[in-house]
Parts: sequence; structure tokens; C-alpha cells
Amino acid sequence: MAIHPDAGKPAPQSSLVNVPKLISAYYLNEPDLEQNPEHCVAFGTSGHRGCSFDVKFNESHILAITQAICDYRKENNIFGPLFLGKDTHALSEAAFNSAIEVLVANEVQVIAQENDDYTPTPVISHAVVCHNKENPNELADGIVVTPSHNPPEDGGFKYNPPNGGPADTDVTKWIEDRANQLLLEDLVEVELFPYAKASRSGFIKYQDLITPYVDDLVNIVNLKAISDAKIKIGVDPLGGSGINFWPVIAEKYNLDLTVVNESVDPTFSFMPLDKDGKIRMDCSSPYAMTNLIALKDDYDIGIGNDPDYDRHGIVTPDGLMNPNHFLAVAIDYLLNNREWSKEVEIGKTLVSSGMIDKVVARNNCEVKEVPVGFKWFVEGLSKGTLAFGGEESAGASFLRFDGTVWNTDKDGFILGLLAAEILAVTGKTPSQLYKELEQEFGAPIYKRIDAPANAEQKSRLKALSADDVTASTLAGDAITQKLTHAPGNNAAIGGLKVVTENGWFAARPSGTEDIYKIYLESFKGEEHLALLEKEAKKLVDSVIS
Repeated sequence: MAIHPDAGKPAPQSSLVNVPKLISAYYLNEPDLEQNPEHCVAFGTSGHRGCSFDVKFNESHILAITQAICDYRKENNIFGPLFLGKDTHALSEAAFNSAIEVLVANEVQVIAQENDDYTPTPVISHAVVCHNKENPNELADGIVVTPSHNPPEDGGFKYNPPNGGPADTDVTKWIEDRANQLLLEDLVEVELFPYAKASRSGFIKYQDLITPYVDDLVNIVNLKAISDAKIKIGVDPLGGSGINFWPVIAEKYNLDLTVVNESVDPTFSFMPLDKDGKIRMDCSSPYAMTNLIALKDDYDIGIGNDPDYDRHGIVTPDGLMNPNHFLAVAIDYLLNNREWSKEVEIGKTLVSSGMIDKVVARNNCEVKEVPVGFKWFVEGLSKGTLAFGGEESAGASFLRFDGTVWNTDKDGFILGLLAAEILAVTGKTPSQLYKELEQEFGAPIYKRIDAPANAEQKSRLKALSADDVTASTLAGDAITQKLTHAPGNNAAIGGLKVVTENGWFAARPSGTEDIYKIYLESFKGEEHLALLEKEAKKLVDSVIS
């Protein structure tokens, strides 16, 4: 895709969402599932997302989803509190209040951040995990109202069951089906309690969720080392939900940490435009991170996060690190600086870099390769059998020093602080350490592209079997693996991955657009990557057309 000419430049007034119109559309636009199936509730890898202008994220959707979650709780005997969080998107505020009206009507005890403040995804996960460890007979769960790094006009709503992590496919399918049934029946079975009364009902408990999380950080990151080494940290919250956590972290652990942008604005007017000319709070994008990258020489480590803080962007004096590069360095460092069990595995998604496999093998550890989606790491993190789970899209979490679970969702705080720990302990930035890995294993080149595909073609791609691929070579190398199921758990990947000794590609259909995504990596340079891309597209097109 061509880079927009204004990518990385300040957002013009014409790019800003009209928040009053957006909120009005949330309440006024009504989904009609019979006439417009695209109005249905649809859970992707991170919950239900959409825009109220498009009638995909409106009050009716949130009322139905929340009632479906309440029904799911009853059916599965979940009677503990529900931790409710939200990020800084405009629609998050409205959806948060809609959810409260349904939760209270269903007599669910809700716990939310005091002062009606924002709560990041990893903090909700941490709160659920810690509560359930202490109260196994009164299991809690959570909801986070967020569309993650999506543009300002979008809304999102995701459910974390009692394991604290993203709900798996069985759970989201149950909630999705129930919510759509409620919508088709005009919400007649949705229980509602007016917000004014709900807020005084006693079913909402406002607590300080910042202090317990911050106090516990000492058990997962070597903050003393960061303080003693006087690592200078610059943080750009990108206007997100963790903005009030950083000053508390800095003060408690005596860190030289500066929040370089304190703006919170539902239009995100302070953001540079992303590669496609849209405002998108993607901390792995060099365009969205332009402001922090410009300060790279002022700080030893720069940290950026998306609005719900489940992603991390790491900036060193060399610039913004590729997420795959930092994951490889983080895994290598942790395996050499934590006294975890020798039996633990390292979790990676099948579209993450092959550099991770080489690093893990060198450390005499095993890789658990799973389909895209952090939900596949939840069980292993919960049991302590998975020391680290990471996605190529800059989301990861790992175990405490003692090898027990920290949380079971992606955590941008701990990965950012880990970058500072790495520098404090090794004396080298993560980008310097990655260059050493390249000298040891070679320098892979990673790329992701989009290719057109209609609904029928996407269905074929999703239903492929390895036998459908008849080619024996790819980009001049013998094919060693043809995967339609992940080797780590034998779960369907919803697409295809083809592997050779010197590279690989994976193809997956988009859930929302008429495209399929191709991920590619070569250990033999740009020319080989170009050939890999050409043959990958030809191979996929031949089996889906």
C-alpha cells in the first residue's frame, strides 16, 4: 500500500472526528439486522469494534452485548465482581455508562477506577487474576471498553473471563450469538436500570486500581536496577488510559521518567497521521510515533503505548524498534535473567519473526507457536508453563520473578519498563542487542502486505488444507512445512503458512475487509523477499481462485 503523502505530519482539522455528532449517532442510530446483516455484533480477536456512524457500535449493541455477558455469567456460575475499565476514545465513555445500566439491573457487583478515571486492559487483567487467586470461590471477570489503537471515531468492547485474558472463541461465539438474538428481538429481554439510579445503587464500587498494580510491579520488573542506573525514560501515552499511572510509577520507584505529552483529547488532535493518512494510535508505527521518535536523543529509552495499553512501542537513540526485533531481544534477555523453571516454553504467534525461534533454541528452550490472537497464551501464562507470550503486533506479557502468573493479557507497561531494565542491566540498548543477534543469526527482513480477495475467496483461504498446496519449492528453496494448523496447539490458523529453510510466508483473510493479509520473512535479503512475495501471492491466488 502506498504511503500517504501526509503520513507522520500533524493531523489537519479536516481529519478530526466531530465528537458531538459521533455521540449523537451512538444513541440515535438503530441496527437493523434483518435488512443489514453488517449491523450484527461480531467479535474479532479483540472483541466487538465499530463506528456509530456506520451503525456498528451503538447503544443497542452495547446493551445487547452486556446482557449477553450477564447471561453468560449466570450460566457459568460467575458470581464475583466484574472489573469494568475504559480507555480515552469518545465512544468508550458512552458505552461504559450503557454497560453499567445493564450490569446493575442484573445485580452484578461492578468495580471501576475511582474518580471515574480510565483503566488500561492489563490493569483489568491483573485485577481479575489477583482477585481470583485470593477468592477462588467468588470468581471475578472483566470488561474493557476500548477499540485499542483504532481511529478516534471507533468504539470497542471486549470481555475477559475469570482467567483474566481475552475470551476464547467458544466464549465470544456464545456472547455474540446471544447478543444478536437480543437485537433481533428488539432488546425485550435486556434488563435496564437508569444510570442516575444505577450510580447510587450500591452495585458500583469505585476503587483505586492504580496503587495495587503499581505496587506489584516490583515483582515482575527490576525497577531498582533502572533507578540505580539513572536510565532516562521518555513516555508518550498517545493520549491513552495509562496516562495517570506513569507519575505514580516514577515517584514510587524513583525513576527519571518524563511524560512528554500529557494531552487527553477524544479527537486525538495531537497525533501525527498514520501511513494511510488516518489518525491511529499505533505505537508500532513510525508515522504515529513521529513525536516520540523526534525526542530519541533526549532519552535513553522512549516508551509509547496505544489507548488501552496492551501494546508497546520502544524508542532508542537508533529510532523506533520493529516489534519483532524487541520481542526477540526481550525473550533472550528474560531467559538469561530470570530464574524460571527449565521446563517453561516461549509463546509466539505463527506470524512472528523466525528470529524468535533461533533465540529460544539457543537458550535450550521450546517455542509454542499458536494462531494469531493473545487468547492462545492465556492458559500457559495462568499455569506458569508459558514464560512469555508475544505477538508481532507489539503485544506481550510474561511471568513474575518467581515464575507465577502476572496477568493474562498484553501489557504495555511491563514491556516498556523491561526495555529500561535491559539497558540498566546490560549497559546496551535493546536495539544494540538486536544488532548482536543479527550478527549471530543473520538479518531477517519482515513485511506485511494486503491483497484483494472477495468473500468466497476468503472462505476458501480459511478452509484450506495442506494438501491443497501442491508446490514443492518457494523462492528457490524446498518447502519444509505447509501449515493450516499451528504446531504449538494444533488449532486452525484460519489460513496458510509455508516455511522454507531461509524464509516463510503466512496468509490470512481479513475479518472486516475484502482483502487477505500476507506476512513474509526472509533471511536472505531484499531480493529474496521480493521473490518470496511474488511467489506467495501467486501460490495463494492459485489455491483460492
